[in-house]
Amino acid sequence: MAKLYFRYGAMNSGKSTALLQAAYNYEERGQRVLLAKPEIDTKGASQIASRLGMTREVDFLIGPGQGARELFHRERDRIRRSGPETACLLVDEAQFLEPGQVDDLFRIAVEDDIPVLAYGIRSDFLTHVFPGSGRLLTVAHTLEELKTICRCGRKAVFNGRRIGDRFVFDGDQVAIDGEGSDLVTTYESLCGHCYLQESGGRLG
Repeated sequence: MAKLYFRYGAMNSGKSTALLQAAYNYEERGQRVLLAKPEIDTKGASQIASRLGMTREVDFLIGPGQGARELFHRERDRIRRSGPETACLLVDEAQFLEPGQVDDLFRIAVEDDIPVLAYGIRSDFLTHVFPGSGRLLTVAHTLEELKTICRCGRKAVFNGRRIGDRFVFDGDQVAIDGEGSDLVTTYESLCGHCYLQESGGRLG
């Protein structure tokens, strides 16, 4: 039986790079993969973009309220006419999925026997879990942490949101890099110590 994997980490832990490397590894062996991401992630439009500069078009976007399994079946059936069977589904920014869409990924793995590798972050800038990540942490067969470090050298586990040159601790859960303000929204991976220092001791 195939498995659903959730590979998670703080911002800048190389999630998209790892996804693109996994796709390359499959294809180097002559196997076909499908790439997807939630439509809400407008950064890069229909591309997966790593911070190392690598980009690749996704095969399909998963919009709000859409069935991820139905979209997968549609794309799998389209390409199987002209090539090998799909060997794997890779999903970027999986934290933005709806819980029901995560359940669809689980069914793709279990009922369609296609491995699903989902990449994302666990929690937002207020340390609240994303709905998609919470469901993945519950139903994924395998959890794998991708590690990165804080500016102080400790292991980073939190995601601090910056607007301009200051950290902020209020606002909508979803704000894509560079959007939503005259000042650029960015994110920085922080350890627990630095997060509490920037938040004035606030956690969540």
